[in-house]
Amino acid sequence: MSDKLRAKLINAGRVLVDEGQGDYVWGHISARLPGEPNKFLMKPGCIGIEEMTDDNIITVDIEGDKVSGEWPRHNEVYIHSEVMRARPDVNCVIHTHPEHAVAFSSLGKELQPISNDGTMFSAGVPIFSETTDLIVNQERGKAVARALGDKSALILRNHGIVTAGTSIEHAVFVAIKLEKACRIQMLAEQAGGPKLFVKEEELAAKRSRTNRNDSQGNAFSYLVRRWHLRCDCDVPQEYQATLSNFDRSGYKKG
Repeated sequence: MSDKLRAKLINAGRVLVDEGQGDYVWGHISARLPGEPNKFLMKPGCIGIEEMTDDNIITVDIEGDKVSGEWPRHNEVYIHSEVMRARPDVNCVIHTHPEHAVAFSSLGKELQPISNDGTMFSAGVPIFSETTDLIVNQERGKAVARALGDKSALILRNHGIVTAGTSIEHAVFVAIKLEKACRIQMLAEQAGGPKLFVKEEELAAKRSRTNRNDSQGNAFSYLVRRWHLRCDCDVPQEYQATLSNFDRSGYKKG
């Protein structure tokens, strides 16, 4: 199970960079170890999020201490450890610095439902503004976890985003959708500001349809295939575009 989780974590890092969420050697992703809720795998420091391998991924405990691996631990490990401590339902935490989300955070505006992506966050996205500095101790990590609450996404003002998912696929999906929602709203703002919005009575239904488990998994599989195809690499069998690999639970049978 750990080997499969490492492989998925590696793919997630490359998918995030392929979607414009890389920031040189900064940004990180973690995944809770099955059967060991107080430990998680994490991208190490010093390398890009797309450079994770079986050999450099580290294991960290719920206190934020590295328990195995040779590579250094990120100083902002407490984003991961404290969110996982507060949220037993969370199995993956992502922190990145996507450009549009960071720029949007400086506007002091609410994210609005002007696109399918924006609708996903129409129940609200918490803003962490206690500090714009790095989250380098448990106290600040706990503050981030409190601000996140029961949501799947948080914007760190003038800094970046945090997403928390029940799976790697979920957290990646939310991170990508949040950045896209911010980008689309900023495009609308540049054109004079949005005038039309998703109808209030449609928000809840549209939000649930957009953020389905099958959508998260199918989108992740597509993104893994895409980066493999771009580098002319063989697509792993479990991600190949075959009917048996797709989750069709959200689609009509006829």
